[in-house]
Parts: sequence; C-alpha cells; structure tokens
Amino acid sequence: MVWFRPKYIFIGLFLAVAIWFSMEQTQFEFEKFKNIPNMFHFIREQFFPPNWGILGRLIEASIVTLSMAFLGTIIALIIAIPLSFMAARNTSRHPILCWFNRSMLSGLRSIPEIVFGLIFVVSLGLGPFPAVLAIMLHNIGVLGKLISELIESAEQGPQEAMKSVGATRWIAVLFSILPQIWPNVLSHFFYRFEVAIRTSLILGFIGAGGIGQQLFNHFQTFQYKSVAMDIIVIIVLVIVVDFIGGKIRERVI
Repeated sequence: MVWFRPKYIFIGLFLAVAIWFSMEQTQFEFEKFKNIPNMFHFIREQFFPPNWGILGRLIEASIVTLSMAFLGTIIALIIAIPLSFMAARNTSRHPILCWFNRSMLSGLRSIPEIVFGLIFVVSLGLGPFPAVLAIMLHNIGVLGKLISELIESAEQGPQEAMKSVGATRWIAVLFSILPQIWPNVLSHFFYRFEVAIRTSLILGFIGAGGIGQQLFNHFQTFQYKSVAMDIIVIIVLVIVVDFIGGKIRERVI
C-alpha cells in the first residue's frame, strides 16, 4: 500500500514527534479535560441570563467596531491594488522594484495589528483612530500579497490582445487583468473585513473603543452577564456581515 512507503512512514514519525514535542512545550495534558464540567457549571451560573439592559449601548459600540474594520480594510484595498501590480512579477517594471514592493508587503503583514495598535495608541492616544491605522497597515500587506498572486496567475491573452490594438502597457494591464481578478479581489476583501471585525475586538482591549473595549471592561469588573451579552452581539454581528458579504459575492461572481 502507498501509505507504507518509507517516505510516508518518515512523515508520519516526524509529525508524531512534532505533536509530542508541542504537547510538552504547551503543557497539553488530557487529564485537564476532566475540569470541563466545572467550566460549564461556571458559565451556566455566572453568564446566564445575559444582561439585555445594555443592548442599546452595545449596538452603538458595534457600529464603532464595524466602522473601524470597514474603514481600515477599504483604505488598505485602495492602497494595496496599485502596490500589487508593482509587486507582481509579470506587471512590475523592474525586478528590483518588484523585490522592494514584495519585501515591503511582507514586512507589513508580518507585524500583527495589536503591535501596530500599541504603537499608535502610545503616539496618537486612545480611540478608534489608532485601530483604523493598525488594521489598514496590516491589511495592505495581506491584500497586497494575495492580489499580486492573482495578478501573476491571470491569463496573458487579453493583455496581448489589447496591446495589439495600440493600448499602452499600463492600460492593457489594468483593463485586461483587473476584470479577471476582481471577483477574487472582492472575496478577499470581505474575508479580510470579517477578520478585521475580530481584530477590532482585540484592539478594543488596548483602548481603541468599540464592543471590544466593552467586553474588556465587563471582564475586568466581573460582570459576566454583561460579557454574555457582549458575546451574543459579537456572534450576531459576524453572522450578519458574513451573510451580506456572501450575497454580494454571489452577485459579482
């Protein structure tokens, strides 16, 4: 059988050793699962019923969270598209320029949003604005990488056809490649928008506002029924955004 070839046996042994080593490093013990019933008991006693009295305040905070995520992601997309063309091997004017842009995008996406957020909160103060900048910079790197790969995999036929009828290089590139990749670009945008919503929650822990800050404050003051309400609103928020994004993608694709 193919699974008993030496190569696959070696891979299986390597994975087994890696899993064992990771469990040792993270103190992963199956005996600790016996405490799960205590966790469910704590949740049942402390988190329910949710505090519905704060729903109005959470809706306002959710709007702030959505605004942070959307603004940071849409600005990132606008900046990432031209950078992607300069970072793609088949559309960049020079290999050095291509390498520089790819390195810059790699650098931006290698720094987590929370790190950007901490830097901007210290330098710019508390509030949603530092969170928008943090989400924007990280997503420029992520979207730039994803879109540049789409550009490199685009068909060259339409581009050559436009050049043959007298279109300039950048006109040919723009109007032959962008329509091909646009549905996937939009799909990546909505995915990153959903990720940015969850990132906004984390950034709220460092004073960026929104529902994340409400969640942090309620945890800090042991208001677990309010925490339960925060979680319900967050779940509904993500589901609604995912539903709307799916409908838009269906129409475009």
